[in-house]
Amino acid sequence: MKKVSKLEAVLWSIAFPGFSQLLSGRYIKGIFFVILEFVINVNSHFNGAIMYSFLGEIKKAESVLNYQWLMFYPCVYMFAMWDGYRSAMPDEEKYSYLPFVFSAYFVTVGLMISPKVTVFNVHPGPVFLPMSFLIPGLLIGFLIKSLLKSQN
Repeated sequence: MKKVSKLEAVLWSIAFPGFSQLLSGRYIKGIFFVILEFVINVNSHFNGAIMYSFLGEIKKAESVLNYQWLMFYPCVYMFAMWDGYRSAMPDEEKYSYLPFVFSAYFVTVGLMISPKVTVFNVHPGPVFLPMSFLIPGLLIGFLIKSLLKSQN
């Protein structure tokens, strides 16, 4: 297996879940993540929602989405990213999963409440609101990670 850096692993996973695994030679896992991402993406109509969101057509983005399928996406996406990171991290690194886990939780919650949320008379919709929930997820995950590491 090829060793990749943590940054390289995360960046390839952000580009497409499974790419980091393919790059590091873990082909079965990489192909599994690519197929899983494709199945969820197609069944949720996520690309259409992304396109409409970036065009400012939030109601159209909401109408094309299948939320039941899309709710799988944050967990699969963040797990594939963490798995790529984990393969590149030193063995002694602890609690690296926490920012990824909390990000998955927060983005999923952001997705679930997105149809009802308006911020300063702006309805961010099913793409931008969950993306913004990534920030508190990361912050809480890193905070808990640092608290746990300080206890050891």
